Amino acid sequence: MKIEKNTAVTLRYKVADAKGKLLEESREPMVYLHGGYGNTLPKIEEALEGKMPGYQTTLQLEPQDAFGLRDESLVRTIPKAEFPPGVKVGGQLQGRGDDGREQVFHVMKIKGNIVMLDGNHPLAGKELRFSITVTDVRAASEEEIAHKHVHGEHGHHH
Repeated sequence: MKIEKNTAVTLRYKVADAKGKLLEESREPMVYLHGGYGNTLPKIEEALEGKMPGYQTTLQLEPQDAFGLRDESLVRTIPKAEFPPGVKVGGQLQGRGDDGREQVFHVMKIKGNIVMLDGNHPLAGKELRFSITVTDVRAASEEEIAHKHVHGEHGHHH
């Protein structure tokens, strides 16, 4: 079966920086609903459109096509007194961005009485190399299409 809108695509992937340093590798296969549902990066969907199981590719993506450019306005410094206990450098906090929407902030540094937070994705601003192998393609169920994501093994569980 070919990858097209409303197919569930199973793949394995590796993400490296522009110099080839491995940043992330899938331990379990990733499954996503293909067809513009926002379940993977648009450039990945574009590259996989019409392909079949066994297809392999390596994509070099500029920051704007991967996790976006860095936005320095998402870097925050807060007093340690406002910081919840038990969260350490490398941890994450839910907060609100300038627009009032929920946002995840990464704890970058704790120095004295201040905590530095970053609301950018950890890979924002980086040129990335994605190595992808398609291992399976199947028709998505009506429920998966209605929910706009894949269910079951390696997908979303309700």
